[in-house]
Amino acid sequence: LWGTGRPLRELLYVEDLAEACVHLMETVNAKDIYRQGITHLNIGTGKEISIRDLAQLVSKVVGYDGDIRFDTAYPDGMPRRLLDIDRMTKWGWQARTPIEEGVALTYEWWLNHTQGN
Repeated sequence: LWGTGRPLRELLYVEDLAEACVHLMETVNAKDIYRQGITHLNIGTGKEISIRDLAQLVSKVVGYDGDIRFDTAYPDGMPRRLLDIDRMTKWGWQARTPIEEGVALTYEWWLNHTQGN
């Protein structure tokens, strides 16, 4: 993998994103958002995981027991990518799927949709 594995990333399971969108449509008045001058909404988990820990988690989920090597000749990229989700929390929504479960469900979906392709 590129870099050191130290950068932190925030990942959101797709079903949580769908639930957030439905929650917004059902509970937040679009005119109020417009009047407040809100131009975008951050939808995320508010939790970070390092690239190194994510690689180890994916390895565990898919059953890979080989080495994971980081090539520091390549850049890490941004040190952190974490959204400010205070507005969504205030509006009564937060992600429910832990990263471990989201990775496992995504891998299961991938297996079910790529077999024989």
